[in-house]
Amino acid sequence: MPSRDERSTRNAASRGSVVQRLIRINLVAAVAFTIGGSLFALGAFFAQNDVGTLTTVNVTYLVGGFFFSLGGYSSVVLVANMAPDESGGARSAPMRWWAFLPRSRGWLSAAVLFVGTLLFAVSLVAAFAQNLTPRQSNGWIWFPDIAGCVCFLVSGHLALLDVGDGHVSVRIGDVDWWVVAVNQFGSILFFLAGVAAFVRPATSTELDAALVNWGTFTGAVCFAIGGVIQTFARPASPEVVTAT
Repeated sequence: MPSRDERSTRNAASRGSVVQRLIRINLVAAVAFTIGGSLFALGAFFAQNDVGTLTTVNVTYLVGGFFFSLGGYSSVVLVANMAPDESGGARSAPMRWWAFLPRSRGWLSAAVLFVGTLLFAVSLVAAFAQNLTPRQSNGWIWFPDIAGCVCFLVSGHLALLDVGDGHVSVRIGDVDWWVVAVNQFGSILFFLAGVAAFVRPATSTELDAALVNWGTFTGAVCFAIGGVIQTFARPASPEVVTAT
């Protein structure tokens, strides 16, 4: 049977391993959101200033959407690995690639965000279709886009509650709060852009093309900035327990 000192050494090593794992996952999510936000901003800039072709704009958005989805999934994985196991600790076991934690605000926020990125993906792929009627455009492009925007808003609100211990508050000295606050502001801008993207059946034009582009641009910049800030965050891990 291992001595107390041996168990202490094992626990310290295991805890260090878990912490490093969380740091790596957090970095993947942060970089993914930074790249995704940057590409979305670039796509909106292309669209507003008629740079390149429509295909160029759509491809830029689509690649950006991939990184948004990667960031969303990485956020779910991060929360899954931060959660304690049945023993109340985090064993130095193989990394958890998924977990169902509906009682955790952090998990709910990450899961809803991930769903939102998948809805964006549907909209981004549908944007490549040609000769759509206004009804088809609203059904295949606008609806999943605005639904994704709503998911982002809900996710951001849950994240604000999570970092605020159940309350929406201002915590200037908290890096995690800054990440959530900046991203939530970006989500609001995305939502406004999404509303403005509705295609009028009578004219086959968007409600406000300028708001679509500039709202998307500024919202995407917020997520890129949030991703940069997130690289400085240090996710907390539960106490590590090892088998005796």
